[in-house]
Amino acid sequence: MNSEEARGPEPEEAGPAPRSGKFSGKSCGEAEAVGEPEGAGKAEAVGEPRRTREAEGAGAAGRAGSASRQKNLPKGEQTRALIIETALRLFRERGYDKTTMRAIAQEAGVSVGNAYYYFAGKEHLVQGFYDRIVAEHAVAVRPVLDGERDFEKRFLGVLKAWLEVAAPYHGFAGQFFKNAADPDSPLSPFSPESEPARDVSLDIHREVLAGSRAKVTPELADALPELMWLAQMGLVLYWVFDRSEGNEKTYRLAERAARLTAHGVRLSRFRVLRPLVNEVHDLFADFLPGMAETVARRASSRGADEGGPVSG
Repeated sequence: MNSEEARGPEPEEAGPAPRSGKFSGKSCGEAEAVGEPEGAGKAEAVGEPRRTREAEGAGAAGRAGSASRQKNLPKGEQTRALIIETALRLFRERGYDKTTMRAIAQEAGVSVGNAYYYFAGKEHLVQGFYDRIVAEHAVAVRPVLDGERDFEKRFLGVLKAWLEVAAPYHGFAGQFFKNAADPDSPLSPFSPESEPARDVSLDIHREVLAGSRAKVTPELADALPELMWLAQMGLVLYWVFDRSEGNEKTYRLAERAARLTAHGVRLSRFRVLRPLVNEVHDLFADFLPGMAETVARRASSRGADEGGPVSG
């Protein structure tokens, strides 16, 4: 980076501090207030895909609501939103690798230093985009989580809500994948920088289970939300490469995944399968992000409820 691209002084519209890989502080139910990107909702294929039209419903609620509130945001938040929207447009037009922070700043009409004030680099800017997607998803899942108790329908509703929220970005999602697939990249869903957005998604899946009528063992209750999140990540990967009209194949995959997961939950209640459930629990407690903390938290909570000593 040359001196011209060095971070400048704090801008006059002093907004939030640079993201530094942390979640922006929005609650799960509050989508980050930004406008919809250029071309959002337009068909990627010939004609308007049916699923894209569906995105104008519950999945688009977060974007519609946030766009209407954007005018009332502090100037710093408006600048931050403008930088994100400009970056997404350039990523779509030029590709991720060929888009520089200087180009984003010029297109957004801000100084390079100002752009670096809000985002330490392109990776952090994309993390800001991830935060927005997960916040919009948290808004879009409310109808199904508030009105449905069947586990399969709740899980399927959450998966479909993500696909509907993400639909406008499908055309250039693959440009992020080659960076996200790098285990050392901040854009990896397993990276420390992605932890805040990952935690919000995990909380959604915990709510899917907790608010359902499904009866599960404590071991499965520990592991299942993490498994559901992994299933969502697999669905996202398939979605990135899915070129079927309206991503119909991805929607069918979501339906099969929800049905299969629900069958597994029901079967886990049989005593003969208990050793397998315990084995799955131990496996994912060792390898899944957040599982060890979840197990420790549940053990601590049980100890406190029983009035006994809680091990450190």
